[in-house]
Amino acid sequence: MSPRSDSGRSAAITRAGACAPWVRTRLRTAPGAACALGLLVLLTAFLAAAFPRAVEAYENKGLRHDLAVEDPRRSVLELAAPPPALGDEAKREAAVRGAALGAVHRKVLAGLPEPVRADASQSSYGIHTTEPIAAGEKWLPRPYGLDPALTYATPSDLPAHATLRDGAWPTVHGEVTAAATEVEAAVTEATAKALRLKVGSTIAVPTRGERPLTVRITGIIAPKLPKAAYWSSERLLRTPSLVAKPSRDTPRYYWIAALLLPPDAAPALLATTGVPEPYWRIAPDADRLTALDVDRLRSRVASLESGPELLKLRALAGPAATLTTDLDGVLTGYDAMRSAISPVVTVAAVGIGAVAAVVLLMTGGLLAARRRSELALLRSRGGSLRGIGGRLFAETAVTTVPAAALGLLLAVAAVGRVRLWPAVVGAAAVAVLVCVALPLGTTLGHRIPQLHGARDDMMTARPSRRRTVAELTLLVLAVGAVAALRRRGTAADGGSDFLVSAAPVLVGLIAALVLARLYPLPLRLASRSVARLRGAVGFLSLARAGRASASGAPALLALLVALTTAAFGGSVLAGVAGARDDAAVLATGADARISGEGDAIELPDRLVRDVRKAGGVREVAPVQIEYSVPLPSSGLGSDMKATLVGVDPGTYARLARATGLGPFPADRLKATGAAPGKGTLPSKDRVLPVLASPSVAERLGERPRAIKSLAGDFKVRVVGTVTRTPAVDNADFLVVDAASLTHRQTTTLLVTGGSADAKALRAATHRAGPTFFLQLRSEERAAFVDTPMQSGAERIYTAAIAAGAGYALLAVLLSLLQTAPERTALLARLRTMGLTPRQGRRLLGLEAMPQALLAAIGGLLVGWATIALLAPGVDLVQLALSSGPGSDTLDTAPLRADLWSLALPALGVVALAAAVAAVQAWWAGRRGSITELRAGDTR
Repeated sequence: MSPRSDSGRSAAITRAGACAPWVRTRLRTAPGAACALGLLVLLTAFLAAAFPRAVEAYENKGLRHDLAVEDPRRSVLELAAPPPALGDEAKREAAVRGAALGAVHRKVLAGLPEPVRADASQSSYGIHTTEPIAAGEKWLPRPYGLDPALTYATPSDLPAHATLRDGAWPTVHGEVTAAATEVEAAVTEATAKALRLKVGSTIAVPTRGERPLTVRITGIIAPKLPKAAYWSSERLLRTPSLVAKPSRDTPRYYWIAALLLPPDAAPALLATTGVPEPYWRIAPDADRLTALDVDRLRSRVASLESGPELLKLRALAGPAATLTTDLDGVLTGYDAMRSAISPVVTVAAVGIGAVAAVVLLMTGGLLAARRRSELALLRSRGGSLRGIGGRLFAETAVTTVPAAALGLLLAVAAVGRVRLWPAVVGAAAVAVLVCVALPLGTTLGHRIPQLHGARDDMMTARPSRRRTVAELTLLVLAVGAVAALRRRGTAADGGSDFLVSAAPVLVGLIAALVLARLYPLPLRLASRSVARLRGAVGFLSLARAGRASASGAPALLALLVALTTAAFGGSVLAGVAGARDDAAVLATGADARISGEGDAIELPDRLVRDVRKAGGVREVAPVQIEYSVPLPSSGLGSDMKATLVGVDPGTYARLARATGLGPFPADRLKATGAAPGKGTLPSKDRVLPVLASPSVAERLGERPRAIKSLAGDFKVRVVGTVTRTPAVDNADFLVVDAASLTHRQTTTLLVTGGSADAKALRAATHRAGPTFFLQLRSEERAAFVDTPMQSGAERIYTAAIAAGAGYALLAVLLSLLQTAPERTALLARLRTMGLTPRQGRRLLGLEAMPQALLAAIGGLLVGWATIALLAPGVDLVQLALSSGPGSDTLDTAPLRADLWSLALPALGVVALAAAVAAVQAWWAGRRGSITELRAGDTR
């Protein structure tokens, strides 16, 4: 070779300006591989960018939802000040008129510190009497002979928040002063109905002067938004209430209601005995609040209550003004839920992130394996590692960067109105991982010349000391993460502990390493058994499976981590659903529950008969419930009371067994001896066996103890303890055979039947009277409506299951594609020796099955083991039961294994492996064998 050609070749290799032609040439040569890589990067970048945006979006929506649905009496900021001091009467009257209070209101709203923002449309101001004033008019209703008490208020902008139903809006005639003798007022429809008020009615209000103030009703109004802050921050403005008068005897009730005066009639209230007080109610505006504002918002609210911001308010409203609100309590509750949900979501994020990273690295490994000969040739002709790496980087970046950018744009379009930079970081991390890992991993394999022919399979590979040390280190980390999660849960001080959140990933990783070490053993045993059989297909397939490259371990790792993550996500969703089912059962005790007020009213016999005849009713358990039964004193502690539950042992035992709430043998409650007749006293020597809650059983002890109740006086002996029982949801109870009670009556019906006719049950309850109520378990279950934060977390776990299953299938596909050329060449050679197409399909299928079955069975077992290991440390109460009838009935809600999320991805792995093998055998049979039988081919 001439020196000229050598110099030209060296210049061609080292010339830096050749990057663009190289990239263009490579993309034209292998467009399919570039598109596949770009599609994978796009999907992964979309998930990486969408996850932080989805989390921030549901946290923001959760905050706004909590503030929107919270009782305005808690969320509204109320600024109050005492009335102007005695002195110049004209100044006092001017200070409480609408114009003066409105000016202060506007200044207060304008001076609120960020991020405290006011909803001006629902904020209000005025003056109201803080002490109700008794009304002596004879025509007013007096349910218990007590005079009704009225309060008087001058809410601002009343016509904008109410609709006039009758009469006219109250106005002032001339200038109203403290000496006024008559003013006009309006009342809501509910107040007018309860107190028998109508247009033209008058109320005499006592004053400090000689003449009373006459309040004339001129209008009946209806609130436009009765649940909004304007009306609900003080519900008395729209709805009257019966209030119990404090007494040691039977409580007596009286009406309390509010009359609404025009703002300029406020001076007339200064002369009343109701202790009038100016107020400014500030409804918070949550439309622009985000989760990042919570800490600042809490700090500003605290400052408004007792800090520098309160001093600013006092400069506007008066030196003695005070601001009260429970908004900080609402924010604390929101923080508690977010702190409980975030670590659980982080577990899903870490799992899917690990799987995606492994699959991306597997893709890079596949591309590098396909180009090993090409790059080895470049190295042999003088190419430097830096030059080859640079060209590979440029080639990868051309595909990866636009794909990652497109994934980012799709994520931004899918989840809007949140911060951008977390999504940018996620998408950039994916792009950097691919652009760096693929060129780096490919070039490092060509640092030294490699000779062809050395076997690198899982059957002959011997783990090095470094690998052993690394595996032991991972084992220690996995054990530590699992132990920490079981001991203190997923939450950590100040946020999430990523080592704890990575526990499922570490468990899957350890399982993959263990299975990789154990994989050769069953293959060797199977090969020895198959070798003695007739036919070469079985032996050859197992031999091929045993000679699989040791580099296939990443596929096994990706499969196990993906299947573990999918199983964990399914267990979270199953745990949430199970906890809600349990809470609904605890709320009703059966499929349906019929009872009177306080479970104290005897149910009529007709109601019992109608319920038994209703369609779909399988069984009815009559129950007698008596609350607050005093227990015998133990001499060591204070008095203790329990709930007495009288049941029919047979039906109640079947109910307890069906619901899982304290099952027990029916014969355990049957008393010995003759039962007392109806209305007769039991024998003093008669002892009734009872089931008791643990606390009651501890109080009663083992010997018979006397019980006095409305159902009779008798002695009891505890024959068993149960922590729950269907009839009641409290922790202190006694269950006794109702037939042994002296005064027997049915106060509650517990109905079982999954398809019970709800209309028939409701009609029977309605016919019995207005004092009886029906509760359906299905309705109680439906009452658990997801908040935005709960539904957002559940959607993320649903996506985690889908992504885990998808990445698992992709890992199988990549693993099979990596060895596809070898299998194609093998089929071509074996066809020349007489291999039939059917035998070819069997060969490829049996070759793919060992690793697929290993991954599927291993993933199934590891997923189940991970749930069993981590269940004690993962509590889903906040995620499942933040709202609903049983929000406080469950102490814990653990993970629950979900068969579908365990089995379906594993079956999908096996099915995909079989399908790919069949398709490859079919495709290889359609192609000629000439290209596969080239001389010198190393496959």
